[in-house]
Amino acid sequence: MTSHLPSTGAPLAETGDLDALMASARQIRDATWGRRITYSRKAFVPLTNMCRDTCGYCTFVKHPSSPEARIMTPEQVLAEALRGEREGCKELLFSLGEKPELRYEAARKGLERLGYSKLTDYLRDMCALVLRETSLLPHVNAGTLTDDEIDVLKPVSASMGMMLETVSRRLTRKGQPHFACPDKTPVQRLRTLERAGEKRVPFTTGLLIGIGETWEERIEALEAINAAHARHGHVQEVIIQNFQRKPDIEMADHPEPGLEDMLRTIAAARIILAPEISLQAPPNLSARHIAYLDAGINDWGGISPVTIDFINPQHDWPEIRSLARSCDEAGFELRERLTVYPRYLTEDSGFINASVRNRALGMAGGEGLAREQRHIGETA
Repeated sequence: MTSHLPSTGAPLAETGDLDALMASARQIRDATWGRRITYSRKAFVPLTNMCRDTCGYCTFVKHPSSPEARIMTPEQVLAEALRGEREGCKELLFSLGEKPELRYEAARKGLERLGYSKLTDYLRDMCALVLRETSLLPHVNAGTLTDDEIDVLKPVSASMGMMLETVSRRLTRKGQPHFACPDKTPVQRLRTLERAGEKRVPFTTGLLIGIGETWEERIEALEAINAAHARHGHVQEVIIQNFQRKPDIEMADHPEPGLEDMLRTIAAARIILAPEISLQAPPNLSARHIAYLDAGINDWGGISPVTIDFINPQHDWPEIRSLARSCDEAGFELRERLTVYPRYLTEDSGFINASVRNRALGMAGGEGLAREQRHIGETA
């Protein structure tokens, strides 16, 4: 399947003139986002690293029998939140495994000791704790969610997210990275994406490239995201993330996507997606991440001055002031944003709970970005 951009005629093909493709993407980016690139200064809280899925590329998830498996206590959550607050973070991102209590007795018992039977109910109360005891805005990355679970989480979060990753059903077959992973079937991911739109939740999603999907499947995934956004207007940002080998995963010897593959996918995403959808790629997963600017990104995603990247722990975050200098040298101004994008902060949008919206407005400057731009004055 090959798609075309009507305004330029540039084919979104796996091969061909990469420079022309990137030029088309840059033109769209510059017209909508200008020469400003944003990031969110955040603390990452891995509420639990147990999960009922066992993806072949994941190092975050620990089996309940592992001494590293855990569910964070409220005291631990609050300690990390306060540490982030002291370092000028505006966002607290909750990352967690998907529904481990449905598969493992140890996860059920751990939740019971905390007074809960469902992980999403515990997550709701931890979001409420963060809102009550800190100035941060919770962002929830809880994977697939039912309508009821979204209803529970929306009042206590500014935004939510779930990586679509891929729409390839092939990758759920035996020997493939999503085999025996009930939450990674494309239909379940797409249902959550649709539900978030129906419930008017500012939503983050994206692709994980290099896990065995074809180029055509990448294009199909991008088109599915864009179609959901066209129906509901809820996709605030899309991440293009490159697979990284790690020594303790099934895919330890699987090849990583190269820089050209990333550039081509980023550019195709910018052309396919609605211009108002923010496009980001992680700066810590490639030493040559500044090249992504030429392919059309306008955002670096979350960067933490206090916590590691728990999904890719071997890759340190760039030092934010150093990243600002690199962006400046490339002709871009680095600006800090909030977890929720400015267009969702209007009073009549219906996308955010009123009290959470009021908190976000108090943190926002005139353009809806973070009023306090911490990286400008901080020491290296």
